[in-house]
Amino acid sequence: MPQHNARHQRIESQMQRVLAALVPRAVKDPRVGNLTITAVSLLEDLSAARVWFLPFGKGRNADEQLAGLKSAAGFLRGEVARQLGLRHAPRLEFLLDTALEHAQSLTQLINTAVASDKALEDAAATKPGSDAVRGDGS
Repeated sequence: MPQHNARHQRIESQMQRVLAALVPRAVKDPRVGNLTITAVSLLEDLSAARVWFLPFGKGRNADEQLAGLKSAAGFLRGEVARQLGLRHAPRLEFLLDTALEHAQSLTQLINTAVASDKALEDAAATKPGSDAVRGDGS
């Protein structure tokens, strides 16, 4: 994926800031509720922007929030263009951010592997005739 220029990065960060403020204040759809806009990524030609979000709180159904955001995408597109002064607003594509869940599962796998290695080391150290028990280093 090519690196974005400074203008792309500036627009992405401004869009994230505007959407984070706009969604809870202006979107009246009850399905949306509280959420966090975690990232915005523009396509090179500025035709579309991928907007990643994370439900805020455990009680929210992410699929309902996604449906509510897709329903409000046209309104949000117009508001983002107006607030940022863009002549052509990018189409908004909302996606559920799963990076946190992925990181948690990787952390769990690492913790399991470390615990398994420690158990194997402890078992080897207590085994009669092992170097760790003799202590003579040979």
